[in-house]
Amino acid sequence: MLKLIPILLLFIFCACKHSDKANESKTTVESSDYFNYKTEGKFQAAGVQMIELKEGHKVWTKRIGNNPKIKVLLLHGGPALTHEYMECFESFFPQAGIEFYHYDQLGSYYSDQPENDSLWTIGRFVEELEQVRIKLGLNSDNFFILGNSWGGILAMEYALKYQKNLKGMIISNMTADFDKYEAYNAKLRSAMRKSLIDSLEVFEKKNDYHNPKYQDLVFNEYYTRHILRLPAKEWPEPVLRSFKHVNAHVYEYMQGPSEFVPGGILKHWSVWNRLKELSVPTLMIGAKYDSMNPAEMEEMSKLVKNGKHLYCANGSHLAMWDEQEFYMKGVIDFLKSVK
Repeated sequence: MLKLIPILLLFIFCACKHSDKANESKTTVESSDYFNYKTEGKFQAAGVQMIELKEGHKVWTKRIGNNPKIKVLLLHGGPALTHEYMECFESFFPQAGIEFYHYDQLGSYYSDQPENDSLWTIGRFVEELEQVRIKLGLNSDNFFILGNSWGGILAMEYALKYQKNLKGMIISNMTADFDKYEAYNAKLRSAMRKSLIDSLEVFEKKNDYHNPKYQDLVFNEYYTRHILRLPAKEWPEPVLRSFKHVNAHVYEYMQGPSEFVPGGILKHWSVWNRLKELSVPTLMIGAKYDSMNPAEMEEMSKLVKNGKHLYCANGSHLAMWDEQEFYMKGVIDFLKSVK
């Protein structure tokens, strides 16, 4: 009987090795399937697809990956920034097998930029997003949206009208109430040294928001503390490229002339009291040094019916960059947890 034990162990070992090879083969097949995707047209263009809207304008999208169960549409902030600062997802989502889409909203750099202020409304952006969803073939079996900053506003508004089309949603660093954002922003500003506040007010009283000196003060003294916690010279190239490509007119029309002077059409926007209407699985992300109050992100996760919360203790408004590993793990874990 004892002589049989080595033989039995050898059999088990061989069986395990065979099983490992089978799993390895399966993983390889799944990995190759991830890159087995095509876009419409006579030729392939790295997943890029221009989608024509009912208004006749076109918006830019780019698909990466193939996963029938998880398809994430990234909604950039601004308004009227670009997908470029969200390119960091390319270093994490493919390894996790997550299919995702970059998307420049109308008015942004890679999409059409019509000079028509009647287009810059929340409602029209919601309908634009729905047209993009339909064209990309996304549905409630696989469709997630991840909205950062203004993209979070767009995501919440979209979900309040079309959550039946969603499998899940991620709101990254955005409160559900613009007045709360304005109040918290003012609190952060009041903590700055008085000489700096005095300098800012000199420009603001003259409405001289485009003055390079004013913009440098805002960038160096505020952005590097609350937008992305790195010295200006260390900011990632994709982030700087996105800022370089911002459509300033659309940004100011909707957000206001400065982070410190919110006053565009988003002023007084709020869906705080409507969050209870959302039943789609939702992850709310906040960060300690964010320009949004992180406590509000946690509260919002409790106001929706199926919410989770991710707190980035070392991050800011772009926690996807300055607390990257933790942020990405939290996002990926959430996406894979939704069945």
